[in-house]
Amino acid sequence: MTDASASPPTGAANLDYRVAHLAEHLAAGPLGELGVRVELRGDAVLLTGTVPSTQCRDEILDKAREELAGHPVHSDMLIAGTSSPDHGEDLT
Repeated sequence: MTDASASPPTGAANLDYRVAHLAEHLAAGPLGELGVRVELRGDAVLLTGTVPSTQCRDEILDKAREELAGHPVHSDMLIAGTSSPDHGEDLT
């Protein structure tokens, strides 16, 4: 006898399951981006938050598109500014 709770749900619930799986993967995986939120918006998915680099953003988007194939993935992720200041701070 198989355990029905071990298999992913179907239909709209399946997308909820896949979104939750992606969020868990992002938080626990090598990307470790706890600041990225994955939100379901109708049939589309929206990723928001701040990431340290464009490479990190691209990796997250690639993973999201892979895991959520067949559904639109939109990104409002911001890239954290990590450049050095171009002038000294005036403290007077």
